Order: sequence, then structure tokens, then C-alpha cells
Amino acid sequence: MTDLHSEIKKRRTFAIISHPDAGKTTLTEKFLLYGKAINLAGSVKGKKTAKHAVSDWMEIEKERGISVTSSVLQFNYDGYCINILDTPGHQDFSEDTYRTLMAADSAVMVIDASKGVEKQTIKLFKVCVLRHIPIFTFINKMDREANDPYDLLEDIEKVLGIRTCPINWPIGSGKSFKGVYERKENCVTTFQAAMNGQKQVETSRLEVSDSNHDELISHVGNELYDKLMEDLELLDGASAEFDLEEVRAGDLTPVFFGSALTNFGVENFLKHFLTMTTSPLPRNSDIGEITPFQESFSAFVFKIQANMNKAHRDRIAFMRICSGKFEAGMDVNHVQGGKKVKLSQPQQMMAQERHIVEEAYAGDIIGVFDPGIFSIGDTLTNSGEKFQFEGIPTFAPEHFARVRQMDTMKRKQFVKGVNQIAQEGAIQIFQEFNAGMEEIIVGVVGVLQFDVLKYRLENEYNVEIRLEQLPYEHIRWIESRDIDVNKITGTSDMKKIKDLKDNPLLLFINPWSVNMVMERNPGLVLSEFGRN
Repeated sequence: MTDLHSEIKKRRTFAIISHPDAGKTTLTEKFLLYGKAINLAGSVKGKKTAKHAVSDWMEIEKERGISVTSSVLQFNYDGYCINILDTPGHQDFSEDTYRTLMAADSAVMVIDASKGVEKQTIKLFKVCVLRHIPIFTFINKMDREANDPYDLLEDIEKVLGIRTCPINWPIGSGKSFKGVYERKENCVTTFQAAMNGQKQVETSRLEVSDSNHDELISHVGNELYDKLMEDLELLDGASAEFDLEEVRAGDLTPVFFGSALTNFGVENFLKHFLTMTTSPLPRNSDIGEITPFQESFSAFVFKIQANMNKAHRDRIAFMRICSGKFEAGMDVNHVQGGKKVKLSQPQQMMAQERHIVEEAYAGDIIGVFDPGIFSIGDTLTNSGEKFQFEGIPTFAPEHFARVRQMDTMKRKQFVKGVNQIAQEGAIQIFQEFNAGMEEIIVGVVGVLQFDVLKYRLENEYNVEIRLEQLPYEHIRWIESRDIDVNKITGTSDMKKIKDLKDNPLLLFINPWSVNMVMERNPGLVLSEFGRN
């Protein structure tokens, strides 16, 4: 029991979120560098042969240099076992990020110092607020020209509605970036890049005191020294005081300044972050809270990914362990499936590199072989008491297209491919209301998902498709059980469809048509969310 307790206590599981190009994937790589999980960090915009990041494994990601799916990375640092959930930054893949946040205990928000809070950051932040996830802010790219740090803090507070507490403070930016002032330690860490950020940065620390006043000025210059002294007086009165309870409640975000590309401030941020975050937190279920320190194993599936290994055409279900200890080959109850299953080929990832795990603990993320029985949100447990963890929300698609295969002889591969990609949650599949699988309508949250679908069907299933975009933007599930769908009086822009569970739905081009159809059909109840 002591071993179980101490193993769980040292776990830290967090997601990294940001707007595209804020430096999230670079920061992730630098964490791995300090955890000695990799020896040399490569930039996403590096050499042609290695332009993709460690955490990008899908071919389309490597080609485009963007992350389109979440990846899971584990490493050890300073006595902690750290699980990083790296998420796509592009808003067209935000649904994957939402699901991944359900598996995290805290979030690191990366902000570009020259741009401040951007559109996608707002969306993701609101998901964290809904779940009261503690947020830690890393303001990146200080080695480039940046906005005024006070403006950046004000931006976070006004746009995101969370109070800020700077843990350190930048001295200059861009070419005049000299380092940061560490508030608690009352010292300056000077900036010096090492091997363009490919190795750990070399820094020197100078205490801020009258005795080394001259040495400090020689490092940062008169102008920046005066500005720093002025800022320090203002900071003590202007910023919120650090309060760990408020941070853990998600009401206060500690703010750090640095440069992930050059490694400056990354290890300092990591050290602070690990002491401020908590070990794995309890999870809500239909029988109450499940504490991580329970001896019985429990987990939920938050992600399914097919064909991570093209040679094996496999399908992996990623699960967050919520309580107890996992052991390879253990039998567990698959609650939604109503049967016992053996969790085979358990593995952990370093992007595409995998290793088989013999054991894992609450807080860890593992992938298990999925023969096609798991769905997102499923609960697994070896407890005598059957329960289900809180469901993972699905989001209504906003873009629709009719999908046709080019070669009718490849019908089997086409149906298999579309279904597998849908089970991952990347797309949603619908059919014409009175038709079979001949007519498939695909719905996605972001239009780039259509490109990913086309690419993956061609490369993973050897099926070429033609996409015909449809004008519909609004979808509603029909909640009324006693309504004859064939007799619904619609509008000219309405289309009747059904999902794979034969639930009837309506598509609309115009939002006002939704209310019009409800007025024309007394007793008709429509919902923006599907039934699981």
C-alpha cells in the first residue's frame, strides 16, 4: 500500500495548450530534453528531414509541420513521473484537445509574447475553467520583440477572466533580452543561448542587492536596470499575491517568461510547476468520487487512434488510469460492454516510439490494443462495484460533406476506414434518412478534418474519395421519441439524416429555420447534443 501511495504521489499529468505557432511543441521537446528522454531537441522549423516535432507522428503532421492529433509522452524528472498530453493547436482539431483535457489534472498555457491571448487560447481556456483545471502560463518567445509585459498580463486577465501572478519578470525583449528577475529569490537569471537551444541553456544568477549593483548594470545596462527597479515597485502593488490554493482551484494563474526555442526559463518553469501542481486528483463517477489511492484499478478511455503503426494496422485505446495500479495482462470489467476483457499489449509512447509497460499507476496514460470494442468515454475497472466515470462531451459538427469512393470495388476498405476514423472521434458519420451506407455524409468541427480524412483514407486504407461540401451548418438531434420523422414539416433548407445508431437528425443551412420547424411541429424537441 505504501508503494502504491508513493508511486501515485509522484505522478503529474498535464496538457499543454496554445494557439498554433505559440511554441507549444517546442516547449514539450525541451521538457523531454531536461528529463533526458531525448538528447538533442529539434525545431519544428528545422531541417527538411527533421522538421516535425518528437510528438508529431502522423505523416500529414510531418508534411505540414502542424499537430493534428494529441500525443502522450512520459518521462521522469527530479523524482517525479510526468505525463504530458501534447494537443493540437489548430482550432480545426480542437475537439481532440477538449477530450484530452478530460484526462489532465492541470494545463500549461503557452502564449506568444508578441501576440498575447489569441482566439484559440480563449476557446481552450474556457474548457479548463469549466473543469476548474489549474492553469500555468508560459509567455514564450521573449528572445523576439514582445508586447509590454504589463499589457500581456492585462490581456490574460481581461480576455480570459483569470487573475495573474508573475513568478518572474522579463528584462527587455528581442535583441535586448537580458534575462528575468526571479521575484521570490530576489535575483536575476541572465540569458545566454546554448547551441541554438539544442542543448540545456547555460545561465548565471545575480542577487539583486546594493553590493552587486555595478555587476548587475554591467550585465543588463543602465536603461534596463532602471526599468527593472521601476517595474519591481509597480509589481508588488499591481499583481495578485501568490496563493497556492487559488492556483489549484483554477482562480489564479502563475505566469513565467522565457524562450522555449533557446531553452531559457524552461527548467525553472518546470521546477516551479512540479511543486505547484498536485498528484492525481479524484474523478467523478455515477457513484461519487473515485480517489486515486483506492487499491482497485479503474480507468476511462479518452482517445482511440487507428494505424499508429502502419506495418501492423493496429488500433490503440488510450486510457487515463484513475485509481490503483495497472498490471500487464490484467482482466477488468468493461462497464459499457458488460463483459470482462484482458488489457493486452499495454504500452506507453514517445510519439511513434513505444515500449510495453508491465505496470502503471493512477495518473498515468497507457495505450492498450483495441480489437474494436472500446469507445471514447468507456470505463474499465476491476472493482467489485460497477460504476461509470463522467461522460466526455461530443461537439456538434459545423461542416458537412457528402463522401463517395472513387473505386466501387473498394467498398469494404472504404466503409472500414470511415468507421474507424469516426470511432476515434475525428469525424461523425451520418446517412440519408431513408438510405443505406451508399450515401455517407461526414460532419466535422473544423474543415481541415476533411483534408485529414482524405489523406488517411488514401494512405492507410488505399481508398480514394471525392468530397462534395454541403451548405449545412447547424445540426439537431430529435429528442422526441414519439415523433414520426417522415411526417415532420420542414423548411426548404432542412435535410433529414440519421447517425450510425439510427438516431434521427435534422440539418439546417440557416439558424432561424430550427425554431421555425419546432413551431410547425408541436411536440418536436430538438437538441444540439447527441445521445451516447
